[in-house]
Amino acid sequence: MPEARQLNPLSRAVLLAAALLLFGLLFQELVTLLIAILITVLLAIPLAACATKLERYRVPRPVGALVGVLIGVGVFVGLLALIIPSFADQAQQFVDEVPAIVEDLEGTVADITGSQPSEVGVEVQQFLQRYTDDPGELIGPLASLGLNVAGVLGAFLLMLITAYYMAINPDPLVNGVESLFPPDRRAWAQQVITRLRASWIGWMEGVLFDMVLTGVLLYVGLSLIGLDFAIFFAVFSAILVLIPYFGAIVGAIPPTLFALTDSPELALLTLGIYLLIQQIESNVTIPLVMANRVKLHPAVVAIGVVLIGQLFGFFGLFVAVPILSLIVILVDEGWVKPQEAERGVVAPQDAAIATPGVPPAS
Repeated sequence: MPEARQLNPLSRAVLLAAALLLFGLLFQELVTLLIAILITVLLAIPLAACATKLERYRVPRPVGALVGVLIGVGVFVGLLALIIPSFADQAQQFVDEVPAIVEDLEGTVADITGSQPSEVGVEVQQFLQRYTDDPGELIGPLASLGLNVAGVLGAFLLMLITAYYMAINPDPLVNGVESLFPPDRRAWAQQVITRLRASWIGWMEGVLFDMVLTGVLLYVGLSLIGLDFAIFFAVFSAILVLIPYFGAIVGAIPPTLFALTDSPELALLTLGIYLLIQQIESNVTIPLVMANRVKLHPAVVAIGVVLIGQLFGFFGLFVAVPILSLIVILVDEGWVKPQEAERGVVAPQDAAIATPGVPPAS
């Protein structure tokens, strides 16, 4: 018996290690599926909200959810119709002028570094030569994305259809999730779901506002300084707003390099505009969205985006904030609040709700 008791901790350690290893292997295989499920849920939330709102006017939920789909698709198509013609023209012009842009950039870099333009070209050629000698180095990362345009559209259509049916009748799904918990923990699960829903709706509203604001400000700013392809760069950067902080940095690189082909002064002006708008985003938009709506500190978002990118890959960056919100809410509801309850620490708002007129415990 004593020997059996001595082996129990070792056995538990081995089982825990095996479980963690199995979870790690499954997690790597299921990353894409997990992201797809999260995006589907994010699509279903506003559709369900639209169906619920129209249900008050005796509109059947299937019709209300369909109205939500049509409104979303209509807004998206309308924006495309407004932007795509100019965007497509400027994108094609940009592609056509790439050889001349590269040649101008080569001369500019040579002037700055003191090298001969031919030397710069040779260095660039040597850098690219390894990819032409071994195309697998270039094809490998591209192939790892695993999706082409048709695949993305097909996957999005499938997720939208699934989200529609989820929005029509979400109660069985919510009740099914709650039923996974013991009866005495189902109220806790409902609280977590309610907080997640509010957090994710706030994130979606904030992101839409941020994308529109960033796109408009960049278009106006780049047009004022006379940078060509202003709408192309503005739309490109607005899409990257989905990646907090780092998206703005990545979005500033192409227009700054392009402006450098004209003059260093124009490049500095372009970089200045991006820095100014990034400051507006970092100090106004993101704090309002993350702190007030999503309840996340901007520093947590900045660090979390890096970690999410490492765990979930490139596509995980676009849903990093909802994933961080999920983690923070689970930690808060599952660990922080129970610890505070054990120590008799009650949040002021919780104390006011529980015992009106009684000051919170200190």
